[in-house]
Formats: sequence, structure tokens, C-alpha cells
Amino acid sequence: MSNVVPILKTQGITMRFGGITAVNNLSIEVNPGEIVALIGPNGAGKTTAFNMITGVYTPTEGRIIYCGKDITGMKPDQITKNGIARTFQNIRLFKKLSVLENILIARHLRLKSDFLSATLRLPQYRMEEKQMREKVDVLINEFGLSKYQHEVASSLPYGVQRRLEIARALATEPSLLLLDEPAAGMNPKETEELTHFIRDIKERYNLTVFLIEHHMELVMEISERIYVLDFGETIAKGTANEIQNNPKVIEAYLGVEEDA
Repeated sequence: MSNVVPILKTQGITMRFGGITAVNNLSIEVNPGEIVALIGPNGAGKTTAFNMITGVYTPTEGRIIYCGKDITGMKPDQITKNGIARTFQNIRLFKKLSVLENILIARHLRLKSDFLSATLRLPQYRMEEKQMREKVDVLINEFGLSKYQHEVASSLPYGVQRRLEIARALATEPSLLLLDEPAAGMNPKETEELTHFIRDIKERYNLTVFLIEHHMELVMEISERIYVLDFGETIAKGTANEIQNNPKVIEAYLGVEEDA
């Protein structure tokens, strides 16, 4: 793995809000084709880290490198165009729009036609629009959303909304997919299905996956490497087996002494 160039690399990223340090000196590497997890107790700084990577926040210190390019401080839409997509812990769909409309909006990011071409519906735009609709139809079919495509997002079952959010992220054609607690609110059967689903889309869409998750069974089963945050600090990194047996991780989660 030493010769592999990371698809994502953070170099000492730090995020301060006034006198509070939410994330301190976080350095991670995610290699192409991996599934890597970022875990830690509530308030550890995990979502803040994702927000820095995706341009919601600009780090107070440090750099974020994606595919060898410094993307520190880029706006979220620029980062998405560069090939990073994400989902959110609290699902953020266009709730009054249909499944089809949600995915079409995301797909518009990849249109090359300018405003004038779209307004006048010039041949180039019409061709792009046709291709866009075809790709969206493929996503809808592959994600099992066909029977819901004309339903508004707010009316969908919770698990279907999760699938739609991931489908919408993939409509932007990312190389790196960030999943923020994808199993939140799911029962054991849904979580098991999600585990297979993440593996499947990783292979099918040639993705690298970086996820935050509290469901430890899912994390340990699916992740090739894991980083652990506690109070904004990295306290451990390694394989699932190494993390499960790390005294600092046990203490952070269970609140026991290291020699207990």
C-alpha cells in the first residue's frame, strides 16, 4: 500500500469555533477503492471533519488534498464537481420534489451547455438533456426506485429516502463518496441490507467510500481501515481487529480505565 497515492489526504486539519477546538490536527489517508470509517463518541468531531472535506467549513489550519489537488477552502459545489459527493446524518432531500426531480437536479451539475443553450433549447442542450435523463433512469432502476419515481420525497419510507439520497449523490458521478451515518434509524435487517448495498455500489460505480457510523457491527464488517476520534483528537487508527482491541478506544466508548 505504500506506493498507492491516496485519493483523499488531510494534513493536520483543525477547526476552531471561537475558543472551542472541534477537530485538532486530523491527518487521514483514504486510498482508491477502499472503504474507510471515521468513528468516535457523540461530539467527537466526525461531522465537522466531513464538513471541512466537503467545503461546508474552511479549516482553521491544515490542508485537504484530493487526487493530488489542494481543495482546502473550495466551495461545496466546486468540490462536488471535482468528484466528492456526500450524504448527511439528517437526510437532506428536496422533500416537496419527486424522486425523479431530486436526482435530475443533482445530475444538472454535469451539464456542459451554457444558460443560453438551455434557454433556447439548442440541439447540444437537447442532446445533453436526453443523455442526462437516460443516466437518471438507470440510477432509478438500479436503486429500486422505479415505483416511487413520481412520488414526493417526504412521502417515502425512511429506508427508501436513504437510498434516494445516495442515488442523488451518485448522480454527480463522484469518485469518492462520503456517507454520514447511513445506518441511522435503521433496524438490524435494514442495516444488514445496507452493508451489502454499500459494498455493491462501491464495486458497481468504482467508488472509494469514507463513512461515519455509530453502528459498530456495520463498521467492523465493512471497513478496511478505521480512524477513531475523541474530543477532536485522533486516538487510534488501524484495521477492525486492531481497533476492537485498542484500550484507548475501549475507554472512549465505555468510559473505563485502560487497565480495567
